[in-house]
Amino acid sequence: MKAIPYVLHVLTIIALFSLVAYRPYQTNFGKITVEEFEMVDSQGIRRASIKIEEGGEIVFRMMDQQGTIRVKMGGDKEGSGLVLMDNETEPAVHILAKKDKKAIAITVNGKRRDL
Repeated sequence: MKAIPYVLHVLTIIALFSLVAYRPYQTNFGKITVEEFEMVDSQGIRRASIKIEEGGEIVFRMMDQQGTIRVKMGGDKEGSGLVLMDNETEPAVHILAKKDKKAIAITVNGKRRDL
């Protein structure tokens, strides 16, 4: 008889945890706050990420099926940049937009050409 109140307490706690843990499927969020966002494919390979680096620059990276970076875009208080990699992971297109330097460069057949 003395055990009945304890059993009721345990059942009450389990019921409360079940209610707190249950969340109906939600498809629309007003705001999501994270320090890093990472997208993976069905095999768990990282395919994209957005994060703030230690120096304060925000960087968006897109990777191929092997996880190799193919697109990198970043920005900070100095400006922004974009790099598109070729099949050998060399910068094929490089765009830089900073206060003191603005540049567009394209690499074709191993030769860099500044525009």
